[in-house]
Amino acid sequence: MAENNLYHEITPEGFGIAIKKDKDLFSDKSDFQKVDVFHSRAFGNVLTLDGLMMVTERDEFFYHEMIVHVPMLTHPNPENILVIGGGDGGTVRELLKHKSVKHIDMVEIDKMVIDVSKKFFPSVSCALDNPKVSIVVQDAVEFIKNKKDFYDVVLIDSTDPIGPGEGLFNENFYNDVKKAVKKGAIITPQTEGPFAQSENFKKTYKLLKKVFKNVAPYCSPMPTYPGGYWSWGFCSDDVEIPLDYTKIDKSRAQTIEKTSKLYNRELHSAVFKVPNFVKELIKD
Repeated sequence: MAENNLYHEITPEGFGIAIKKDKDLFSDKSDFQKVDVFHSRAFGNVLTLDGLMMVTERDEFFYHEMIVHVPMLTHPNPENILVIGGGDGGTVRELLKHKSVKHIDMVEIDKMVIDVSKKFFPSVSCALDNPKVSIVVQDAVEFIKNKKDFYDVVLIDSTDPIGPGEGLFNENFYNDVKKAVKKGAIITPQTEGPFAQSENFKKTYKLLKKVFKNVAPYCSPMPTYPGGYWSWGFCSDDVEIPLDYTKIDKSRAQTIEKTSKLYNRELHSAVFKVPNFVKELIKD
């Protein structure tokens, strides 16, 4: 929510973040959610959905580089990619840094998010018009039912498990994703903040372990998300965990590192070494 020129998001536990607003840029309600954009001197343009933080120009790279480069550089030759959500375009932008990519389907339920991102976040959405990208405005729950044995990497760049993102956090959906991927595929959903949203985090990993043979969280800072600490799930039926980091192609990784503000091979290994409290949350 925002009041007195101050945007603030408070978790159910009673803590959160506050950002001073310089100017409101956009506010409307789509068929699915309330979409707002404001400018902040500290973070540039900021996108919120239903009052919850989604993207800021200043720190978006923390999220987008982590959700993309860890699974992409673990896979030996990722060609066909599915992005579920991700209407701001940052995930697609990072994916197209990988020369192996032949095609990306981006399935976003809310066209307003795409349109607003193109207008107010050009540095984030800059790759959405690339010919390798097919944008599908549809509920991903329905889209995925028609796909079989096609994708090498699936990135679930969803909102929180409420509102339009709620259907992306259940067993039927993940089973459909599993059917849509090839042998050796990697599926990476965003899995919330293990500190600020510990119960959602715990429930998500219990669910992922029911569907996929190999599941592990990896974590990294995310300055403007609740708790400042975020997680993604590394899921596969074929890729063993812990990962063999010596198999990461050095040439491919160096290419990505040259364009990255966050990602490097040392970090790739480190993000899987999670704190004890995170291990406790995912313990069987």
